[in-house]
Amino acid sequence: MSNAIKSQILRLKNYQFLFEELVKRDFKKKYKRTILGMFWSVLNPLLQLLVMSFVFTNFFGRNMEHYTIYLFSGNLLYAFFKDSTSGGMHSLMQNAGIIKKINLPKYLFLLSKQVSSLINFGLTLIVYFAFVIGDGVPITWRFVLLLYPILCLAIFNIGFGLILSALFVLFKDIQYLYDVFTMLLMYLSAIFYTTDGFSPLIQKLFYLNPIYTYISYVRKIVLHQMVPSLAHHGLCLFFALAALIIGCLIYKKLNYKFLYYM
Repeated sequence: MSNAIKSQILRLKNYQFLFEELVKRDFKKKYKRTILGMFWSVLNPLLQLLVMSFVFTNFFGRNMEHYTIYLFSGNLLYAFFKDSTSGGMHSLMQNAGIIKKINLPKYLFLLSKQVSSLINFGLTLIVYFAFVIGDGVPITWRFVLLLYPILCLAIFNIGFGLILSALFVLFKDIQYLYDVFTMLLMYLSAIFYTTDGFSPLIQKLFYLNPIYTYISYVRKIVLHQMVPSLAHHGLCLFFALAALIIGCLIYKKLNYKFLYYM
């Protein structure tokens, strides 16, 4: 282990208490002054699922077994991605007051948002498994492999969040463009429809979408009771590492400009 990595780890340990407090603050702030509090973490995706299921079942899932689980699988991962990256995008500007006054690693604010989103995702995941059992889908040893796409997606979210947080400090238009981008991404991720009706070439092109790649991995494990190929595993890891590396490079390049634009 290089000295640079060791010094960075030691530096992070010095800010461990602050990081834990930031995570608690982000989680509590999200549900501040709400009657149900953290139960919205479970209730909100359930309400979305009910609406989507009601709207799309007659159009796409009429002849499909376990369509609710198919829909839930897609919406679960997409919601995790959107919540994590949207929160990451605003993480620096929301804490501009602290950043201007105290010299500390700015990425701590981004990482705290990621952990908060991961906690919300974990709560929703419990409900997801309850639906899986209730819908009669067999629980097998393959479900352990679900940790792999979740971990890859979490890393991907961090990398994408680094890019968005850095760009948002300099260009506020990013938030409006990102709303359009996430809406387009939702339609391109086959959340409520299947890709079976497309040609083999188009089906392969869907895998250029990282979110679809992670969603399809989960569906193969849960609904098809099969372990994805090595190529699928490699693609999941590639998207995660590519996003993280690009995010770190962009963040590092623009980091010195942040204080001038906050």
